[in-house]
Amino acid sequence: MNTHIVRSFDEELKYISNRIAAMGGHAERMVDQAMSALVNSDAGLARKVIDDDAFLDDSQREIDDKSIVLIAKRQPMAHDLREIIGAIRISADLERVGDLGKNIAKRVVAVTEARQPLSLFRGLEALAELALTQLKEVLDVYATRSVERLALMRDRDDQIDAMYTSLFRELLTYMMEDPRNITPCTHLLFCAKNIERIGDHATNIAETIYYVVTGEQMPPDRPKEDKSHNVTLFREAGN
Repeated sequence: MNTHIVRSFDEELKYISNRIAAMGGHAERMVDQAMSALVNSDAGLARKVIDDDAFLDDSQREIDDKSIVLIAKRQPMAHDLREIIGAIRISADLERVGDLGKNIAKRVVAVTEARQPLSLFRGLEALAELALTQLKEVLDVYATRSVERLALMRDRDDQIDAMYTSLFRELLTYMMEDPRNITPCTHLLFCAKNIERIGDHATNIAETIYYVVTGEQMPPDRPKEDKSHNVTLFREAGN
């Protein structure tokens, strides 16, 4: 980060950066705990995750407010302006990650009422681990500004999409095999989609960091959608 003649400007920029870091760590914990609550049928932990979302909401509003004041007061240009606008965008993505973790937690009770095969939970856990790794690494890049690592994160986003599509297909199969699976598997489908979206927000953050550091946009060559819309399941005639 640039050093300015007015020390208070540096302190204001550092404060915003620290708030982003705090939001990132909080969002990671929320998603991790939401998944733990889902797998272990822990309604108490799920309620904690839902309550914890307020911190991210408050933090985003604070960053927005401070950023607007900073722009008006300092009239930043070039890198400094990108730094502030980037913080606004990143805080919005992290707030959405918290919402997605909260959404997973809200489905814990519904899924618990009809336990599903462990393989499905293993699939969800693997998907969440990949998405959380993506989020953690992009937050590390925000701290270090090592933008050369960002290209690898787009590759991981493709892996997340592929794993989500595979899990989508598996859940549909369980639903077709037994109508009693339809309700809980539908909730798990929503959980899987929430996790996939976390990967998308992590990639959005990566693109914002690249712009903040370089002043250029990352090449728009990543696919931004999963392939679940192409999944079809056919029953053989007579079944």
